[in-house]
Amino acid sequence: MASDDEAAIDRIIASQPANVGALIRKADFRVAAGDDKTANAFYQAALKASAANPGAVSAAELGRAQEAVQRLALRFQDYLESSLAKAGFGPGSRPPRFAKAVDILMGRRAAQSELQNPRSFFYPDLPQRRYYENSEFGWASELESRSAEIRDELLPLMERADGFRPYLYSDPTRPPKHGLLDNPDWSSLTLWESGKEIPENAQQCPLTMKALEKVDLLKLDKRAPQIMFSKLAAGAAIEPHLGLLNIRLVCHLPLIVPEGCMFRVGGEDRQWHEGTLLTFDDSILHEAVNRGTRDRVVLIFEIWRPELSVEERSAVTALFDAVDSYGS
Repeated sequence: MASDDEAAIDRIIASQPANVGALIRKADFRVAAGDDKTANAFYQAALKASAANPGAVSAAELGRAQEAVQRLALRFQDYLESSLAKAGFGPGSRPPRFAKAVDILMGRRAAQSELQNPRSFFYPDLPQRRYYENSEFGWASELESRSAEIRDELLPLMERADGFRPYLYSDPTRPPKHGLLDNPDWSSLTLWESGKEIPENAQQCPLTMKALEKVDLLKLDKRAPQIMFSKLAAGAAIEPHLGLLNIRLVCHLPLIVPEGCMFRVGGEDRQWHEGTLLTFDDSILHEAVNRGTRDRVVLIFEIWRPELSVEERSAVTALFDAVDSYGS
C-alpha cells in the first residue's frame, strides 16, 4: 500500500507528468516496496523527461536514476534467464527467432525493422506487413456472417451508464503517456481483459463469445485474450501510436461505421466496412479518425501471428509468464 508521501507524489505526477524529480521519487518509493517493475518504468520516464528538460534535477540525481535502471535491468535479466531455463528454453534450446528476440529484449542485439516498432517486445524476422487479408484465416467468413447478431448484442450495452469507459485511463503504477488519457472520446466496453473474463459484460454477449470460439485468439496468462467493443466518438481522432508487441495481430470487426471515418497503418489507408473484418499489425504506426456525425464502434480482439510455430508460441508464452510474474 502506498504511503501518504507516495500518494502526494502521485498527485504531483498526475498534474505534472514530466516532473523529473517527482518521477524519480516515485521510482524510489517503488524500489523500497520491492516493486522493481514499476520502479524501472518511472526511472525510465524520468530519464526521458530529463532529456527534454535539461537541468530539471542535479547531475548526481540523474546519475543515480541511470545507475538504478542498469541495476534493475541486470536483476530482471537474471530472473528471466532462470525462468526460461526452467521452462525448457535456456540458451541453446531456443527456436532461432525466439533466441534473437530474447537477445533484443536483453539489449544484447539491436532490433532491425522496416516498419515494426513495438513499444515493449520485438520478435525479429517476421514479414513486414501492414494488413492481412481475410482469405488467410479460415474462421473469418463465419465470424463476418455473425456480425449482425453481434451488433444486436452491442446496442443495449451502449445505453448502459456504466458500460463504456475511457480506453486509456490513469494508473498510478504507470507513468502517464498518451494524449487521450481518461478521455471518453476513445472508450471501450471490455468482455475479456488481461486474460480474464469480465462476467458482467461477457455474459451479456453470449452470441459474440460463441462467434469467437473458432478464432485463433492470442492467449497469454496475464495479458490475453483481450476482447472489447471500441468506440470512437464523432469528431474524435486517435493520434499515431504503436502497440506493445509484434507477436500478435489486431482484428477489427466493424459494427457501426458512419461516413467520414479513416484508418491508417504505416501510411496506407483502409476503410472500415460494417461486417467486414480488418486485420493489421499494430506494432506499425497507426491512427484513426471519425469525421462523421455518429460514434464508430468496432469489436476488437487479438490473434497469434500466423507465422509463429507451435514451439515459438510456447517459448513466447514461457517468456511472458516470467515477465508478468517478476516482482509478484
